[in-house]
Amino acid sequence: MPALPVVAIGALGGTIAMRPAAPGEPVAPGLTADDLVAAVPRLEEIARIRTHTICNVGSPSITFDHLLAALEWADEQVRAGAAGVVLTHGTDTMEESVYFLDLLWRHEAPLVLTGAMRSAQEPGADGPANIVAAAIVAASPGARGLGALVVMDDEVHLGDRVTKTHATALAPFDSPYGAPVGRVEEGRLLLDYLPAETRPPALPTPERRDVRVALLEAFVDDDGRMLQLALEDGYDAVVVAGAGSGHVSQEAADVVERAARRIPVVVGTRSGGGRTTTRLYGYPGSESDLIRRGAVMAGSLNPLKARLLLWVLLATGADRQEIAEAFLVRGRQAR
Repeated sequence: MPALPVVAIGALGGTIAMRPAAPGEPVAPGLTADDLVAAVPRLEEIARIRTHTICNVGSPSITFDHLLAALEWADEQVRAGAAGVVLTHGTDTMEESVYFLDLLWRHEAPLVLTGAMRSAQEPGADGPANIVAAAIVAASPGARGLGALVVMDDEVHLGDRVTKTHATALAPFDSPYGAPVGRVEEGRLLLDYLPAETRPPALPTPERRDVRVALLEAFVDDDGRMLQLALEDGYDAVVVAGAGSGHVSQEAADVVERAARRIPVVVGTRSGGGRTTTRLYGYPGSESDLIRRGAVMAGSLNPLKARLLLWVLLATGADRQEIAEAFLVRGRQAR
């Protein structure tokens, strides 16, 4: 019998690692990677497991330092022979973390994020099943070259497309462009859909950690003051979650123009689906007007992912032209 592949499992916290301090109390992170693996004996049928606890926090408290530490550990595991890596993580910010890691992951081996919607003490806890599915994907040759992935409720999502669409459902993630790439069924990975585009090369690992990118949302009666405050506070760049296909008020557009003279300004759509346009509308504050004023459109990247791409680009020294090109390619926009 051939030896089972090695799968490394790193823990970062989240609901999957939570337990109550006392019966009936709210849950908080407390379980380690070893605890999580010990609760899933079936893993020994899938792979030889290595474990490590990177941090143990609720995912809203995840930082770039946490993610870069996870990236470094995952890189070491693949270099040491792991077929793939699983990171357990809270679902609240998983769509951000998986995209950040996908931008920087340079291996063919899959990097899989999973978590849970119910803590271990709740009836029907989903954490063990999600860990099993994630390990199956991490060990699967079919997942090689797909970058960072989210595996939840047996669905497999690409890191650059996945988004959380429900606060509490057991299947909380969706992929607005193309649906999940596959599923885990009968103990194996089945791929149903693969993207037409070649996955862009990994970006350099950032050395700077002091970059500040604001994320603001357009709204009714927006006078642009929030963007002005971000500019005055010294942010290095701003992402605006625009209305519709990338629109703001006329007053906010004036501030976008002032800001874009000093810092990169990227405009996405707050709509939850679709992408920004470039020449559909022509009124003050429309996408074509904002482009004329110096803004870059995010394309298919939602504002959360646009902020992460912009952060990595600035942290690696990209100039304005390189930023614009990156959003064209990674936002899947027509030239």
